[in-house]
Amino acid sequence: MKKFAVAALLAALSTSAFAAQGDILARFRITNVNPQTSVNDVLETLKVDVNDDTIPELDFTYMFTNNIGAELILGTSKHDISASGTNIGSVKVLPPTLTAQYHFSPEGQFRPYVGAGINYTRFYGFKDDSGLGLSIKKNSFGPALQVGMDIPVSKNVFINFDVKKLWIKTKVSSSVAGGEVGTLDINPLVTSVGIGTKF
Repeated sequence: MKKFAVAALLAALSTSAFAAQGDILARFRITNVNPQTSVNDVLETLKVDVNDDTIPELDFTYMFTNNIGAELILGTSKHDISASGTNIGSVKVLPPTLTAQYHFSPEGQFRPYVGAGINYTRFYGFKDDSGLGLSIKKNSFGPALQVGMDIPVSKNVFINFDVKKLWIKTKVSSSVAGGEVGTLDINPLVTSVGIGTKF
């Protein structure tokens, strides 16, 4: 009896738990957005840096075939900005990201995937506490790469682990300095864990 139960569980995990052509995967994840900051010009002199943020995130994947899908992520983060270790403001970032994915093992007990695509980032809610009259360019386009894995816990529910690299940048200007003071490259590493379902 025990052997039969184990065999049934393994069979469920190895076949019916994963998505196939035409399925939609929906995931809710907790995501850490960790900027890999680089700056130039005056921003480099001021040692400007951007702090990380942890947020809830929602994403959807449509499976065109058993192996090929497209994922859209939705989430927004808020980041404190510092200069030489002192807070000078904050900014909110909305980076909807679309990736094409390849799922390596559509009927396996573990389903790893890789993806590549594009992110459009909208900067909003910028707060300047520096006294320098700072402003930023509000739009950014850049590439995105990802690697991840879905692990089933029941027929329609799975655990997800996902890591993305996004390329995001904006130009910073100062009314006090009378013009542009540098480019801020945020380029975050986006690490997520969550739960998903298919329908």
